[in-house]
Amino acid sequence: MEPSLLDTDTLSEVMKRVDEHVHVNARRYLSAFGRFTFSLITRYEILRGLKARGATRQLARFEQRCQRSVVLPLTDDIIVQAADLYALLHQEGQLISDADILIAATALKHNLGDRKRESFSSHPRPIDRELASLN
Repeated sequence: MEPSLLDTDTLSEVMKRVDEHVHVNARRYLSAFGRFTFSLITRYEILRGLKARGATRQLARFEQRCQRSVVLPLTDDIIVQAADLYALLHQEGQLISDADILIAATALKHNLGDRKRESFSSHPRPIDRELASLN
């Protein structure tokens, strides 16, 4: 197992604790690395969803999770990497959300795989194949 950047979908699934496979793999990951790492974009996406639903208890738990995790900021290098990734995907006709591109660029700039969703569950995403080709 290698250190990875959790994307929004993966962190959301970890927080829900519904899927036993995800829960077991999250515990295994924390045993190996002690904390999760995710992008500021993931923090934003989860915060906006919790606030929109008025989920105050979950919001408090998420804030605690953020305090125990590494939340990577956006930098100019990440923005440039994201633009390069967008151009590549655009040329191949595989457009994805800006948030996913920014998260992927963050993973690339920090040499962290954004493949935890494959490891935590069994649903690979198109961006995972693109990341693999860039590494």
